[in-house]
Amino acid sequence: MQAVVIDKPGDVSVGEVADPVPGPDELVVAVRACGICGTDLHLVDGEFSLARYPLVPGHEFAGEVVAVGRRVTGIPVGTMITADPNSFCGRCRPCREGHGNLCEDFTALGVTVPGAAAEFVAVPSWLARPLPADFDMSVAALVEPLSCAVHGYDLVRPKLGDRFLIYGAGTMGLLLLALASRAGAISVTVVEPHAKRRELARSFGATKVFARGEELDGARFEVVIDVTGVVGAIEDALHHLRRGGTYQQFGVAPADALASFSPFRLYNDELSFVGSMAVLHSFDRACDLAVNLDLGLERLLSEPLPLASYVQALDRVRRGEGVKVQVAPQARKRK
Repeated sequence: MQAVVIDKPGDVSVGEVADPVPGPDELVVAVRACGICGTDLHLVDGEFSLARYPLVPGHEFAGEVVAVGRRVTGIPVGTMITADPNSFCGRCRPCREGHGNLCEDFTALGVTVPGAAAEFVAVPSWLARPLPADFDMSVAALVEPLSCAVHGYDLVRPKLGDRFLIYGAGTMGLLLLALASRAGAISVTVVEPHAKRRELARSFGATKVFARGEELDGARFEVVIDVTGVVGAIEDALHHLRRGGTYQQFGVAPADALASFSPFRLYNDELSFVGSMAVLHSFDRACDLAVNLDLGLERLLSEPLPLASYVQALDRVRRGEGVKVQVAPQARKRK
């Protein structure tokens, strides 16, 4: 089959690799859509310490089951699915305490084992989530990032009537906006420098949209979320947190980046700081939201590129073109 292979950091190609064969508890999925996100850029750049090279990337995907292992039940060939890419060991202390996303020995499709930037991918059956047969597979491939947003929303623990401020209107910022605007926020304000993304933010229900933080004119909010990972944006966002408010670091900053804040204000204003990392107890709910609510997720998508154009797709992501860039592997029928 055709697959993207990162042989080592900086070395990406598309070529022939062996077709996956399902283990006893696995499915093989013909990949119809596979998204690219910042994690994939980190993998290509060698900035993800747990990556195991050579590696087939791709962890946001959906497709059709074309083969099942001998112990798999309830998911027949022909089922359309998406899948949580993460498996947790269940034995380490974070897992035992309910923090599987912080697992000390996790495996993840497209990070530690072959992923879905390929015609076919092998998936542990317990990670698969069946979808309606006619569901848009490009939208289905957004369930994984949506599940990250659901987990982030869980951690904020907002109250009805809270005012939200979100820095960044890329995929994750827009998904968090969609959740907040449907779940009781009295207003959601967005700061985003790109004009087209500001328009998208308005279409997703943003109450106010600004190009720069200084346009907020000193306004403060109960919930402030940074989705950019940019130190300047983070420091600016913190200035707009109300007393007793919650700040969430959702965006991924470089590991060596440092941002300044006032410890006195953290104490005196009883502020809460919280991070949000990946997915935890949120994938099923994200599936339900995507299938049963009209969240308008298709607005995030541009025309998918063929698998052979994966390097060009990476370049689009680096340049910030579009919102969610996907490739659509042209999976052939298995013999």
